[in-house]
Amino acid sequence: MSKDRKQILLTNDDGIRSPGLWAAAKALAPLGFVTIAAPREQYSGSGRSLPVTSDGRITRQTLQIGSQQWTAYAVGGTPAQSVLHACLEIMPQKPDLVVSGINYGENVGSGVTVSGTVGAALEGAAFGIPAIAVSLELPSMDFMGYSEDVDFSTAGYFTQYFARILLEKPMPEDVDVLKVEVPSNATPETPWELTRMAHHHRYFLPFANRKGALEEPGTIDVRIEVDPEEIPVDSDIYKLRVERKVAVTPLSLDMTSRVNFGDLQMLLEKKEER
Repeated sequence: MSKDRKQILLTNDDGIRSPGLWAAAKALAPLGFVTIAAPREQYSGSGRSLPVTSDGRITRQTLQIGSQQWTAYAVGGTPAQSVLHACLEIMPQKPDLVVSGINYGENVGSGVTVSGTVGAALEGAAFGIPAIAVSLELPSMDFMGYSEDVDFSTAGYFTQYFARILLEKPMPEDVDVLKVEVPSNATPETPWELTRMAHHHRYFLPFANRKGALEEPGTIDVRIEVDPEEIPVDSDIYKLRVERKVAVTPLSLDMTSRVNFGDLQMLLEKKEER
């Protein structure tokens, strides 16, 4: 294996058999050597979790992607754990780039911290590796399915576009992950725009779906509720949902609030009682 060839780690949260993962592999292949290490099972909504119950078993699988056969590693664990196993055990050297996706369904607003797609990219960033998390908006809400009717070609185009840049140029300080959201009707000509995370707004509104008593099985489901008049125009939700642009959000591992420390200090100080 050439040391001069760029090393790319590809993962996801939809699992090793996801067509979105295959589309990303095909898009990234011209840029370097792609190592695929992804969860053995569907792990959507896992964030950056590292559960102690994961078995950590790694099995090689052969995937047919287009005309090419790929050796991929199915990991018994979450997306973040897949990144850990890949960086510590599978890859012969530290990757030059971590790519997570292409996800079935968008990851916008305050739901970013729930996303296993974003969680895997953040895990790569914690190693000091540039990372991208790519998601494709779905016209339906079949986020857990592996429908081959979903066209990932445009999302693949933007995956390659931003991956190429991150392999060639360092990002500014405090940009650890590029989160890329692709509209369902996008084409390679669709404009992209830098956005902020709409952190005060829920995009997927949760509701309890229970038919019987509390002791009976029940789930928390979600529905999408967006009021364009309440969404900041520079946010990922607005650019994706309203303007139908590719929303590119720079994320940082530094989650420190941007509050004025002096003001917060005054608020928190205990005043002496007289």
